Amino acid sequence: MIKYAGDTTKQQVYDMWKTVFGDSDDYMEIYFREKYRNENTLIYFEGEKAVASLQMLPYQFTFCGTEIPVLYHSGVCTLPQARKKGYMDKLLLASFEHAQKNNVPLMLLVPQESWLLKFYDKYGFAQTFDAGTEELPPLKKLIEDHPGDLHAAWREFNTWFRQKDMTVQKSFDDFRAIVEEAALFGFPSKKSLIGMARVIDAEKLLSLFANRYKQKSFSVSVHDELLSANNSAFVISEGESIKKNTQGSSSFKLNIRPLAQALLGYHTSQENEPIRSIFPEKTPQMHFMLE
Repeated sequence: MIKYAGDTTKQQVYDMWKTVFGDSDDYMEIYFREKYRNENTLIYFEGEKAVASLQMLPYQFTFCGTEIPVLYHSGVCTLPQARKKGYMDKLLLASFEHAQKNNVPLMLLVPQESWLLKFYDKYGFAQTFDAGTEELPPLKKLIEDHPGDLHAAWREFNTWFRQKDMTVQKSFDDFRAIVEEAALFGFPSKKSLIGMARVIDAEKLLSLFANRYKQKSFSVSVHDELLSANNSAFVISEGESIKKNTQGSSSFKLNIRPLAQALLGYHTSQENEPIRSIFPEKTPQMHFMLE
């Protein structure tokens, strides 16, 4: 049975996280104070015992020159004795329903190990963020440059990323948690993270793309094995995206995974036509995610 977390089950989520990830109490205190919310947490129960859970953290994401809401999967875990029973499968599908109900068109995650790229691929996620090769601006220096004024530090932090397309943005509250976590570990150097994206609402994202690139004109049929609402043909022309009831004949076809990569401009210059000409290449970035 799947339920949202509540005040009486939050401790079970905490204990599960501790068992599976083994993070320090200091880190977990920051995370569960700053990021955890009952309403963003799904739990799978065996009877009264929580055996698997995930969290869907809200962020803003700059997409095609505008900011959209996204949900970031965090704390995705199953207790050892409850694995290989399909519980996480059900939780991930429930998280997609949550995103749809809340009008969130895109979900993101950071796979902690390389084998998870193939695992999440089964659920329509595609790699859309590369691991960075250069260090990000140091938080410690930023804090030292604005002694006693965290808001001023955040405003400068904000200028680093706010104008970059295809980038996860951070609120002041996000920044406060980032700084507290970084201080806990001595302000280690950071790089952009490898990450994956899952299109939840193809119609919304294609509409935003069409509005940004009004000179683009094409039609595409989208196929999604899990979310039937995405299975449609879309005609993009003169700044608008029109959804057709049937997939029919289109300029080309895209599965939901390459659609995510195309929309985010992930290595599109290396793709075949017409992808290379239609979708401008970008440098999607995900960083400072309390990793």
